[in-house]
Amino acid sequence: MTTVNNNDPHVAKTGNEKKRLTNEVFARVTRSLNVGKQTLDIAYGVLVEGRPQKYFVETLGISRGAVSQAVNRVWDAYKQEVPDGFVRIEVVLPERQAFIVKKWADEAKRKQEE
Repeated sequence: MTTVNNNDPHVAKTGNEKKRLTNEVFARVTRSLNVGKQTLDIAYGVLVEGRPQKYFVETLGISRGAVSQAVNRVWDAYKQEVPDGFVRIEVVLPERQAFIVKKWADEAKRKQEE
């Protein structure tokens, strides 16, 4: 279950607004991420400093796809974080039990967002 708190002050809302992280969250997310310095620099510039991706395309002479991939590597790592007090599990269950577990997950997510 991926849990992203839409009320999280570290993250911009979805839609036309840009993805953003605080310096603290960026440092935590990238601490164990195995990526190169350029990827970190690009992702930091976009996610923390709010620079447009086009800036890195033009200044580094790399493709839009490469810049997007750098940003998404860090953003995806952020989305995969498990909140304190939660545990990520993967199980195979009969359909009825899976339905119940999904309801529990939805309820936990709602409570976390309150």
